[in-house]
Order: sequence, then C-alpha cells, then structure tokens
Amino acid sequence: MQAFIDFLNGIIWSPALIYLCLGAGLFYSILTRFAQVRHFKEMWSLLFNSTPSEKGISSFQALAVSLSGRVGTGNIAGVAAAIGFGGPGAVFWMWVVAFLGASTAYAESTLGQIYKINDNGQYRGGPAYYFERGLRMKWLGVLFALASIIACGVFLPGIQANSVGNAVAQVFGPGDLIQTTFGEVGTTKIVALAVILVVLAFIIFGGIKRIANFTQIIVPFMAMGYIIMALIVVFLNLDQVPGIFAMIVSDAFTAQAGFGAAIGWGVKRGVYSNEAGQGTGPHAAAAAEVQHPAQQGLVQAFSVYVDTLFVCTATALMILITQQYNVQGALPDGQFIVQNIPADVIIASPAFTQMALQSIFGNFGSAFVGIALFFFAFTTILAYYYIAETNVAYLRRALKLHVPLTFVKLLIMFMVAYGTVNTAGYIWNLGDVGVGLMAWLNIVGIIVIFFMARPTMKALKDYEDQKAAGVEEYTFDPKALGIEGADFWEKRLEEKQQQK
Repeated sequence: MQAFIDFLNGIIWSPALIYLCLGAGLFYSILTRFAQVRHFKEMWSLLFNSTPSEKGISSFQALAVSLSGRVGTGNIAGVAAAIGFGGPGAVFWMWVVAFLGASTAYAESTLGQIYKINDNGQYRGGPAYYFERGLRMKWLGVLFALASIIACGVFLPGIQANSVGNAVAQVFGPGDLIQTTFGEVGTTKIVALAVILVVLAFIIFGGIKRIANFTQIIVPFMAMGYIIMALIVVFLNLDQVPGIFAMIVSDAFTAQAGFGAAIGWGVKRGVYSNEAGQGTGPHAAAAAEVQHPAQQGLVQAFSVYVDTLFVCTATALMILITQQYNVQGALPDGQFIVQNIPADVIIASPAFTQMALQSIFGNFGSAFVGIALFFFAFTTILAYYYIAETNVAYLRRALKLHVPLTFVKLLIMFMVAYGTVNTAGYIWNLGDVGVGLMAWLNIVGIIVIFFMARPTMKALKDYEDQKAAGVEEYTFDPKALGIEGADFWEKRLEEKQQQK
C-alpha cells in the first residue's frame, strides 16, 4: 500500500505540476499586467476598509482564515527542507513562485467570489462551485470536492495535530508514558489532546464566524511574533545580511547544491507553503462580504506575500545567518555539499530553525519554535476543517447527499485525536496525493475558465474602471460583463435596484 501511494504521489507531484504552477502564475501575471504590483497599495486599503455582515465575514477575516491554512508547519519545516536539499538558492525560487503565485491567488479567489452562493444564510464558494457554475461541469466540481474532503478532511488534520502534539511535548517534556491502543503515549500529549479537542470543538461548532474571529486574532499575532524573532536575529547580525542575500541570489544560478535542485525544491516548497493555485484560498475568499469580487481577489493575492515573502523569508534568514544547516547532494551516498551541523540532524523537520534560534536565545529559542508550531498547526487544522465543510455542503447540494455536518466535525476531531497520539507515517504522502490532485484540477480549471469566459479579467477591468471614475460604492453587474452563472451577484444587483 505504501509503495503504491509513493508511486501515485510521484506521478501527481512530478515536475509537470511544478511548472504548471509557475506557468499559471506567469500567465495571469502578464494578462493582469502584474496586478500584484500595480495594486499593492489597494491591497492594504481593502484590508482595513471592510466590514462583515450577517451572512459573510470581512476581507481581513477572510484573509486570516486563508492565511491560517497557508501559514503552517511548512513555513518552518518546509523552508528547512528547501535549503537542506536545494541549497540557499532555493529561497530565491520560493520568492519567484510567491511573486507569480500572487496573480494565481487573485484569479482563483476572484472566481470564488463571482460564483459563490448564499447557502441558508452563509456564503459558500470555491473551485467546486466555480467549476459547476463557470464551466458548467458538475462532474469536475464533484471530483474536486471529493479530493478536497479526502485531503483536508481526513489526512491533513491528523498530520498537523501530530505537529501540535510534538510541539507541546518538546516544550514541556513527554511526561510519564502510558500504554494505549496506539502504543506508549506521554501524559503531556494526552493533556494537550484534551485541550486541543475542547478548543477545536468550541470553534468549529460555532461556524465560519467563530473560526474567523479566532483566526483574525491568532494569525496576525503568531506571524508577527515569529517575524519579530527573525528581525532580532537579523539586527544582531546586520553585517552579514548583504552577504546572505547575495548568497541566495548567486546560489540560485550556480551549480552549488545543483541548479535543478534549487529550482525544484524552491518551487515545490514555495507552492506547498503559499498554496497559490491549489484551490484552498477561494473557500475563505468566497465567504467575505465585499462590494466587488475583484476586491477579495486582491486581498488574497496579498496573503501569498505574507506567507512566503515575510514568514518563509524570516525562517530562511534565521537559518542562513546562524549557519545552522546542511545541504545534501543528490549522490547515492547522500554526501553533503555543505555541512555546518551534525549529519544526523533531520533535514525535512523544524530542526534547522530550532537550532538557529537556540544559538541566539538558548533554550528559549527552541521553546519558542515549539510554541509557534503549536499555533501554526492548530490554525491550519481550522482552515482544513472549513474547506472540508464547504465541500461537503457542495456535495449535499449537487448530489443531494444529506451528510450531516456534525458527522464531519466529529470525523475531523477523531483524525486530530489519532494524529496527536500517533506517528505521521506515510499518511503525509496520502495527504500530498489529495492536495496535488486539488492543484491539478484547480489550475487546469482556472485556465480553461479564462479561455471560455475571461471572468477574472472582466472583473478586474470593471473594478479598475469604477475606481478610476471615483465611485463611492462599487457594483458588480455580471450580465453586463457577459459573465454567466453568477446568480448571487445578479440577485444582489436586482435587490439594490428595487430599493432605489
């Protein structure tokens, strides 16, 4: 079974997917005339000039929910893996994929807004919804919904919970070992599991508004705290910073660590971290209350910058400045191209980051990484739950499958419990299969939608025209723009006209 999963994972996460992600980002960057640069100031103003409604959440809350999924253990362990296998130059390619991926995030999140629905008083949307309404391909929407439920609802929450349990055990010690059905489990993990389940149940049974209210406080706090720690490391080593950036750029185009390895690992970890194109961001984007779909698309483009250019760069600078890393070559004997720390340190783990902070702050640094991992992973579980819930709701409408959401919530909690007290094992590859399948379906889908109707481009031009005209309140008329299937916005426009 494990061999089959590894084989399937190797096919799905082949270089073709990496270049598809890059190509889609370049494609939408050129077509939008690099909106991720032109409208950077607009992104900021949209973040803080929005309010929630009874049926939706604010743009900032939607950003926080999507960031809770983007900013996770990959920002700590993923960056370490990119450097450990691809060299410092891999960081440069993470920047490239973030810059290009911001335009992909704009496209998919704008689509999420355009084709969202009002589901019994709650806004819902995402790839499954815009595949059905924008492409008129319900079968593709069903396929994406199934892939996302398997990945985000079953496998990935357990993996993140495992990181939470390990982070707590790292800070407080394993405690006494107790024999259970799952083997020996430390009392620290058991106590952590109890706290996690209570808090998780309280939040997810409260719906998207409670998730949004929690994440809008925790996500900025944890991201800023982490970046501040990185800035302290940078400040204490200011004389090294120019050399570090020069090394990142030069290593991206030289044979050190292998040119292909730098690109491959940088792009793969960048895509995996910021999730641009994977189809996860549009779920939260669709829940936002905005005047125009393009507004939330621009806000979500900014989330890619936060994830990769801020948080991932913070991790990379801490590791490279303190030189707490190795670079392993592709040779059969696993020879190190660069070795600064013991060879037995696991590369694809938070170890590089822990050792970097420990070299500056002592044991407090290692404990801080453990605490950061706790919050990063916990908020990611919340985002995974919301994605799973949204796609279950889609299947319930599309196929008339009356799956109680309570069952989904209990399933998520069971997987969290299982993941906390267990080892991750090859479940990581199972999760990768689901996420990779989501990326293939979503990126191909948003490109096909462009050639069929160009809804994202029409929405962007319409928004820019209204902004240039200086309107006080933006409107969105899909029929006038030649966009079909946007029933939510058609109904909203009719209601506004009736009120006048």
